[in-house]
Amino acid sequence: MLPGMATDTHQTQTLPDGRPAPLLTGPERPMLESWLAFHRATLELKCRGLDDSQVRLASAEPSELTLLGLIQHLAEVERNWFQRVFAGLDVPAVYEDKVGNVSGGYGLVPERGLDEALANWRREIARGQELCAGRSLDDTGRIADGFMAGVEVSLRWVLIHMIEEYARHNGHADIVRERIDGVTGA
Repeated sequence: MLPGMATDTHQTQTLPDGRPAPLLTGPERPMLESWLAFHRATLELKCRGLDDSQVRLASAEPSELTLLGLIQHLAEVERNWFQRVFAGLDVPAVYEDKVGNVSGGYGLVPERGLDEALANWRREIARGQELCAGRSLDDTGRIADGFMAGVEVSLRWVLIHMIEEYARHNGHADIVRERIDGVTGA
């Protein structure tokens, strides 16, 4: 049992820091979605209380990884896996640099701060949820490009991959946040 949780593990509970606790028992789809919601909330928690200059600070040389870059990157990831791959939509990148290069979201521009990046990221999450609503975990889409172009993947696989993607990047966010102001944990 996670601290601050009630004993009914089939209902959504909230952790003391405001994040939704992932389900510990129950059907597969709600459990996968709860773990993804937990990891999304963890990334947002890593940015809480920071200003635009702080979310632009890199973890450690030579890395240029920033919290703002992670938020932007995960907006790209959300769009790619739910819109392009699962729904088969032909949509452009969320972020491009000033000369039109796609940077995977990591590139920073002075005009874009945390509030705008979070709004874009939340919009991508909402669009993905809309496209997946009512769909079966066994429904499939196709990887659009790269070395696996054309490979079929199920919604189940996409959800599991997204949980892994967020978990990995939340580890990066832990290091970046600690470097900024010493905050650790969660």
